[in-house]
Amino acid sequence: SMPSEMLLKIFSYLDAVSLLAVGCVNKRFHELANDNGIWLKLYSSSLHPKWTIWKMKSKQTETVSLGCTPLHDEEPGYWKKEYIFKKTSAFKTRVMRLVKFLDPYTGLPCKNKEAMKVSGLSWIIVLKDKNGKEHVVEKPNLSFKDTSVTVLWHGTDWPCLDILSTLKLFGVTPLLPDQSIPPNKNGPRRFSLIAEYHLANLTENSVVVGADELVQLLSLSPGLLVGMWKGKNEIAFVMANLHYNQLLERSILGSATVQYSPPPNKPLLDDIDSEYGLHDYRLHLDLHGRNCMYLCGSFKCLFCRKRDIENGYVRLIVVNLKDNRKHLPIIGTLGICWETDVFKGNVKDCFVMDLTLLDETGMPFWCFSAPVRMELSTKLSGLYDYMGHIYTADYADSEGKVCVEFVWLEETKEYIIVSLVLYVSTKKVNSWYGTNY
Repeated sequence: SMPSEMLLKIFSYLDAVSLLAVGCVNKRFHELANDNGIWLKLYSSSLHPKWTIWKMKSKQTETVSLGCTPLHDEEPGYWKKEYIFKKTSAFKTRVMRLVKFLDPYTGLPCKNKEAMKVSGLSWIIVLKDKNGKEHVVEKPNLSFKDTSVTVLWHGTDWPCLDILSTLKLFGVTPLLPDQSIPPNKNGPRRFSLIAEYHLANLTENSVVVGADELVQLLSLSPGLLVGMWKGKNEIAFVMANLHYNQLLERSILGSATVQYSPPPNKPLLDDIDSEYGLHDYRLHLDLHGRNCMYLCGSFKCLFCRKRDIENGYVRLIVVNLKDNRKHLPIIGTLGICWETDVFKGNVKDCFVMDLTLLDETGMPFWCFSAPVRMELSTKLSGLYDYMGHIYTADYADSEGKVCVEFVWLEETKEYIIVSLVLYVSTKKVNSWYGTNY
């Protein structure tokens, strides 16, 4: 029963976040909270304090000294949209400015953590059942590495897998971020879709990475690991491995329904012999198990000649089987650590691989962070220096393949990488350089 004029007066004392919350109460509050006069005042005072607002007579609209049209000529909510657009644009510019500083060691942004803190960025998963009902899972545990972040969700109220249809991974930021106060999960937020996974026939359509006494690990591309309770059709936890390359863009610049699409690469003119093929590539490789690092290495001057291009792939040899000077020891026993509210464990003979391949200009050419399993080979090592069982670990996606060979040394209880080869898709190379290999 309160008159609209009184409500508008009350609303005029609210900040933008409170106004957005009030607009969700009911239809009348929504219409009043869209008042152009209130939002124009917020717009001018917060973004351009020097602009002045001239107040007209009672019940008349206001105009701003910008040569703008009177308020009554604008549709309701116009200045609300302008305010939100300007705020989010300034926020994105501030965040993207931070990620322009590159680490010469990895070739990736070196201020990712600071940019995430400034943006208030977090990640959530949304499980959708076959009836259309959504289950939101928040409060993840984060584990940062040189080139990736691992996000782990677990809880006691996961819905049964039989009723689930899809899993969506979102980056979430406050709609109107304020560095002076911590983000409020009940406040207005912006969702950016990173990836969507279909859970129908999960056990048949995913790769089994490994298992221990309690859980079985299933891998979904790109970079998602689902832990299933053994003997039950229930999810124990979900782990996402997010590579830093374009991480913030994918987590911020997309929409709730459409994933962010990076701009195409603009190739630089190269006067080197066209018969040489790829040259002067760099690789940064991390192998870890979420809580522990097994290998962190950088490799320079990688190349391939055109004669090494076959079966639709370009071959880059990183570690040569015959050159034992470049063989790499692994620190610790390979495995992926997991935990829930009650249990925790370590699934052996698997790990997370973070690969960052940079082209000759230092631009990230091929990047991923994904779980990889090891398999015992049927052949024994024929190397004089290493007598032991050989294990292989392979990864493949639409852009390329990675093939790794390990030798297990029983005497020292350690793995040695004796071969590491990258196979990059010629389609990837052609789209990157605008050529035709």
